[in-house]
Amino acid sequence: MVLVVNEVYDDSQHETPDHPERPDRMQAARAAVDDLHLGSDLIVAPTYRATRAELSRVHDGGYLDELGAFCYSGGGDLDQDTYATYDSWSIATLAAGAGLSVLSELQRRGEGVGFVASRPPGHHALRDRAMGFCLLNNIAVSAAQLVSQGERVVIVDWDVHHGNGTQQIFWDEPNVLYLSMHQSPLFPGGGAAEEIGGRLALGSVVNVPLPAGATGDVMRRALDDIATPIVDAFRPTWVLVSAGFDAHHLDPLADLCLSDGDFAHMASYVSRFVPTPGRLAFFLEGGYHLGALQASITATLSSALGSTHRSEAPTSGGPGDEHITSAQLQRAAALESWTRIFGEEAPR
Repeated sequence: MVLVVNEVYDDSQHETPDHPERPDRMQAARAAVDDLHLGSDLIVAPTYRATRAELSRVHDGGYLDELGAFCYSGGGDLDQDTYATYDSWSIATLAAGAGLSVLSELQRRGEGVGFVASRPPGHHALRDRAMGFCLLNNIAVSAAQLVSQGERVVIVDWDVHHGNGTQQIFWDEPNVLYLSMHQSPLFPGGGAAEEIGGRLALGSVVNVPLPAGATGDVMRRALDDIATPIVDAFRPTWVLVSAGFDAHHLDPLADLCLSDGDFAHMASYVSRFVPTPGRLAFFLEGGYHLGALQASITATLSSALGSTHRSEAPTSGGPGDEHITSAQLQRAAALESWTRIFGEEAPR
């Protein structure tokens, strides 16, 4: 099976001293792909810069103008976590365009798995604000493009932080199912099981908050008990993954305890959601321990491609089983409550 990746672009000018979201992350991602030794099965999609029309599907025009002007005035700190430089607008539009280029190549081929290795990451970027290292919401730009083509998209977000930006953007979009498994409490807050989508798309948001110390077996149970029946009922035509690797036990920014073997297992699992070949793509989000990032990307992509790769053993024994049960009950209660208020049957 082929792996479609985005062409390398120069991200070196989007950097500020001592920040964990740094260009070295892309070097780790590229090394991870090299570790697969794919030869002619590695396909490089051309560099593409997202247009204003493509960005405007998910971001307010005023915000796009403000972000561009902020960068071209020299940049600086957008908030306590998020920065921009003079070149960040240009780099961010390439990062958003990378997903569009990879998806276009998958569509053309009708086969393969996509991997979008771009920075800055995207899933915290709101419609009208940068946040959490993110300037533009890369995966949302690609999902919105697919929806405009009549597709139904599942976004699985296994980054350790809740993808609040992606949830907000698709809150009332019935053709996008957003599913997040994340540590809670943790930045950015929110991501509660009771958050289930807006009136136009009740049930289209699925949150599974997990405690510090949770291991891979808890993630696997979330996929088994919660995700699978909901995804099956949704009947997606595409599956996109916000593939953050900061839930790894070595990552410095969070406290989940996964191994690269757990990411391999999750990649295999989400591959089962894909209805036909060539409809699966992984978008890099977090992951700040470079060794763990490289190993986890290699394990993930190898698993999605159906290849064998030596990785750490999957983990088990951590807390969180009761959180899965609680999330199921809270979600069901929220669906019942909002359906009663709106006086109509929730779609799922």
